[in-house]
Amino acid sequence: MESGTPGVTRPIDVIIADDHAVVRDGLRAVMEREADEFRVVAEAADIPTMIRAVREHKPDLLTLDLTMPGGSSLAALPQCFIAHPTLAVAILTMREDPEYARQALRAGARSYVLKEAEPLELLQAFRLAVAGGNYLHPRLGALMATGEDGATDGAVLSEREREVVRLIANGYTNPEIAEKLNVAERTVKTYRARAIEKLGFSSRAEITAYVRRVGLSE
Repeated sequence: MESGTPGVTRPIDVIIADDHAVVRDGLRAVMEREADEFRVVAEAADIPTMIRAVREHKPDLLTLDLTMPGGSSLAALPQCFIAHPTLAVAILTMREDPEYARQALRAGARSYVLKEAEPLELLQAFRLAVAGGNYLHPRLGALMATGEDGATDGAVLSEREREVVRLIANGYTNPEIAEKLNVAERTVKTYRARAIEKLGFSSRAEITAYVRRVGLSE
């Protein structure tokens, strides 16, 4: 991929992932009007194609439909981040539901924008994601602000579960984690199982990618 800051010294490379051609065409049209800033390098209509495209093109931005054929959009994100750790993800969906938005942010997405959004809002959400910021539809942001668990990355895990996941990512075994935390090994296994169930993935590579993504690594 070209060097330089995306959107400043070169266009932002984008993959559009949506199973509806009309949506892909609409997004491409919005971005092509900003041709100096955005460049669509690939499209995908299902999850396996999306993952392959990310591995091949290593784009700056992935716009991702929350519901796609071939698997779970959010569960596929760890594979994308393993392939390209600096990837920015903007979820584009019809689901105006705070819990879906929370899950998307926990999975590593930076923006959560509704398909009803005007082009200016879409572009704002995309630019913020690439710049390392977050964008939430204002109504969703207001709803999430009133919730108890907030919208921070990793809030799905308890403090002890986060610690166990961090240690797993740093290469510690269950017995080593038990010794480090001064708890029984079966307790570590319990925390590990709960964390894996909440995160939706279990391999060390996926856990490591998640830990780096949400800033838990040492």
